[in-house]
Amino acid sequence: MGGVNPYIRPVEIEKATRVFQITFRNEETGVDTDVRVDPADIPFGDHGLEGSILDIAEGAGISINHSCGGVCACSTCHVFVSQSLDTCSKSTEDEEDMLDEAPGVTTESRLSCQCVPNGTKDLLVIIPRWNRNEVKEGHG
Repeated sequence: MGGVNPYIRPVEIEKATRVFQITFRNEETGVDTDVRVDPADIPFGDHGLEGSILDIAEGAGISINHSCGGVCACSTCHVFVSQSLDTCSKSTEDEEDMLDEAPGVTTESRLSCQCVPNGTKDLLVIIPRWNRNEVKEGHG
């Protein structure tokens, strides 16, 4: 499952045109993973909007829980974009409604399935410690 929720309006997105980097920081382990993003390779899969943080993470093998498959129907893929949030697509009312259900929301909060960077700056994305799928990843 993934892609687009047929019950929400499509959004206009400025897609990346140059190579950029996203550093994913796992808040639980403190480990940073740098991912080089080449717009020519987008989309990486079918989770979230094309070129979304979730799409990029999935393509790089980085786990971000996303119970709805990345269609803006839950809040499990909640992340913090703590660097270069201004280069990301604007959040929609539908995304904001879903974020209302997420724990620990801040001004840097986004649903990774809906947040599409335009590639003009590198990003730092924090994956919150509660964003784990215990069944998939195990306890630890």
